[in-house]
Amino acid sequence: MSVRNAEFQIISALRTNRTKRSKEKEVFVEGTESIKQLLAARWEITRILFRETVPLSHWAKDVISKHPKVKLYSVTEEMYLELSEKETPSELIVTAKIKQALSLSLLSTSLAPGSQKNPFFVLFDRPSDLGNFGSLLRSADAFQVDAILVLGHAIDVYDPKVIRSSLGSLFHIKLVFVDDFSSLVSFVEAEKTRVGLRVVGSDSTGERNLKTTEIQTPILLVLGNEKKGMSVQLQSLCDEIISIPMLGVVNSLNVACAGSILLWEVAKRRYR
Repeated sequence: MSVRNAEFQIISALRTNRTKRSKEKEVFVEGTESIKQLLAARWEITRILFRETVPLSHWAKDVISKHPKVKLYSVTEEMYLELSEKETPSELIVTAKIKQALSLSLLSTSLAPGSQKNPFFVLFDRPSDLGNFGSLLRSADAFQVDAILVLGHAIDVYDPKVIRSSLGSLFHIKLVFVDDFSSLVSFVEAEKTRVGLRVVGSDSTGERNLKTTEIQTPILLVLGNEKKGMSVQLQSLCDEIISIPMLGVVNSLNVACAGSILLWEVAKRRYR
């Protein structure tokens, strides 16, 4: 069917408006790889859009045929380009229902048996850059992080820019939104008792040097805000704060790059 104006406005708002995504509990997804990962993670598709004048590939036809009950819209080239954020649009755009995020209290019991005894958690303090968060999600997926905790007021993790920069990794990662510091403290204390969890922060001024320090699971790795670093509260929660040795003139790494280095350091010991 052709997309109606009211429906077009809803889809457009899902792309651009955080409040609309939160209200409808839906995401806007484009890009072949992101859609493939959405499907692999079994998120529920609500709409499929394609251009009425562009022939579809076997893959796109297969996606449509496997979702016969989903709203299907044939869109003019002009409307499709208006919706798309890509210079070269992919052949499909979809919307999907957001899966309910885990609560902190249920996180440990949701893990696979091996991870329950030896968890690998990452906490991102008030992330403020969409691309950084998406890149960190890719690394978290690559190095098998069990869950990412997002603390405080932050970017909308379901923004299309996050989905695109994560290459769809967002759909595979367990996300936990931590609204208050006291619940985080309770979680950490419980995990210290249960599995001996260590809380390790990262900062360029950290007293411990990664070159001479081993970090391994069970661990909660803390990454600070891109501009302000870790809060004083978070620093007090850490068992140790480490720095990444650097040889260049600029003594600061992008948080996604620094995070990826630290994730690898944990993963290489977890899976050796």
